[in-house]
Amino acid sequence: MKHVILGIKYLAHDTAAAIMVDGKLLAACEQERYTLDKHSRLFPVDAIQDCLRKARLTMADVNEIAFGGDPEACIRRTYLEAAIRDPKRVGMMIQEFDRIKEMFAVETIIREKTGFQGKISFFDHHLTHLASSYFPSGFQEAVLLSIDGIGDNKTMKLGVGRSGEIEVLHDHYDYPHSLGLVYAAITCYLGWKNVHHEGIIMALACFGDSDRIVPGQTRSYYSFFEDIIQYDGNYDITINPEWMAYYYERNKWVSDRFVEVFGPRRKYDLATLSQHHKDIAAALQRRLEEVVLGVLRNVRRETGISRLCLSGGVALNCSMNGRIERERIFDEIFVQPASGDAGLAIGACFLAQRAHDPQYRPVKNHNYYLHGEFSAAEMEEALKASGVAYSRPADLYADVAEKLAAGRVIGWYQGGAEFGPRALGNRSILAKPFPEAMRDHINDNVKFREYFRPLAPACLKEHVQEYFDIGQESPHMLIACKVRPEKKTAIPATVHVDDSCRVQSVGPDNNERFYKLLRAFFEKTGCPVLLNTSFNVKGQPIVQTPEQAIGCFLGTQIDVLVLGDFVVEKGSPASEVSA
Repeated sequence: MKHVILGIKYLAHDTAAAIMVDGKLLAACEQERYTLDKHSRLFPVDAIQDCLRKARLTMADVNEIAFGGDPEACIRRTYLEAAIRDPKRVGMMIQEFDRIKEMFAVETIIREKTGFQGKISFFDHHLTHLASSYFPSGFQEAVLLSIDGIGDNKTMKLGVGRSGEIEVLHDHYDYPHSLGLVYAAITCYLGWKNVHHEGIIMALACFGDSDRIVPGQTRSYYSFFEDIIQYDGNYDITINPEWMAYYYERNKWVSDRFVEVFGPRRKYDLATLSQHHKDIAAALQRRLEEVVLGVLRNVRRETGISRLCLSGGVALNCSMNGRIERERIFDEIFVQPASGDAGLAIGACFLAQRAHDPQYRPVKNHNYYLHGEFSAAEMEEALKASGVAYSRPADLYADVAEKLAAGRVIGWYQGGAEFGPRALGNRSILAKPFPEAMRDHINDNVKFREYFRPLAPACLKEHVQEYFDIGQESPHMLIACKVRPEKKTAIPATVHVDDSCRVQSVGPDNNERFYKLLRAFFEKTGCPVLLNTSFNVKGQPIVQTPEQAIGCFLGTQIDVLVLGDFVVEKGSPASEVSA
């Protein structure tokens, strides 16, 4: 008899669901894709239904619900114990009383929303993150690190995995001492939105100089951030409360002293973006990297373990991951593609399966195309309903490769959507990686986002070493590396200002259709790289349904939509970018 586990992430942002059957992950879906509220906080009813549909199951087949998080521990640590230690925290507890009630009632909410009457298991937030990266890595032995803003009042957890058993090494990273929350605070200070836009700050950092002296001060930007994020050189990390205000006052984020030194919070307006703001971002990014690398060097030396698994929202920082890879602290690293809180849904499944089967071990799994799929008939029905003209080429890959070579921008919609924030060739906007103006065209006219944000290269697996300085595979676009100097002019639209690239290595084993398209483009142009960005516009989730894909295509300067085997063209618009 099959053992079916439904994983759920609920409470706070990035709600999601996953289905595991006899230890195999069959589906994982994010609620935002259905309700179109990015980083959704809604109960993942639609995500649960899509998971069940993809796995061809019903709630009656589910043996256990595994929940990513421990609400009772969160209430006790975050509010009750904190208020006893520090009376000023009572005000925060009163402000968040509705949230506390929701956490306290979460089991009742789950049963009401799902109708499930069986076993519900709750797992520690950061332990769940660790499991989410360890078990699909395939590494039998690995260092495990989870870093995010806050979860169950913890902000980080360091452990090791051996033969399926997770041992926690360091678990003293308590709120408010959080690398993720400092990053969120600076994101808000610089005019963007926390949880949503930390990746923008990472991109902006490449334009800054952390060694520059702060105007009106005698110290460098980095020197100040060494005081903000204090590190003992071993494992202890402390956030200096003189600089951060989030512990006592929600939405204030940085302290009055921070504003005195660095100036007033910037409102979102690209015209006001100055070198000063870029230097702040650079100092923040550098400090994050130096502290994390320090911790990892120590644990590598003390354990002798040569592989690393990363998870938690901060693990989506591909510049940090690139530093880890580039400095060769470990022989290989694995970053879970949905490392943010959505990934707790799959981590909870892994922990529940391990509890059910003590012999359960990590198995390498790079397939994260886990959202529900749509049939060719459903795609064609959506095309007919939209009224657009479409065709079905005899050789889809050669046809699309020719359009890409001509400078057309392609909306590429195939199979099940990716679980996590990175488009990996099933919900992608694609273009040739040259000329450099292609990046600006897509940022301005397709994605409607900031001019300085980079776009990623997807590369045929067998050509990755030829174009990029990276020592391992990178199938999930989560490790930034340097382009090889002699190849920079060949793919300029995918190279950031610091010559870094967030490369995706594509092979027939992890995405056969995308690989075939890359091969066809290579045969046509001699270039094994395509520009690849997520199929959405700024502020919207990645498209899920054929109808959403058609709407995004019609509302942007995407020139061609490839919906399964169907092709829709707008003609030859003036926006077409030529070499």
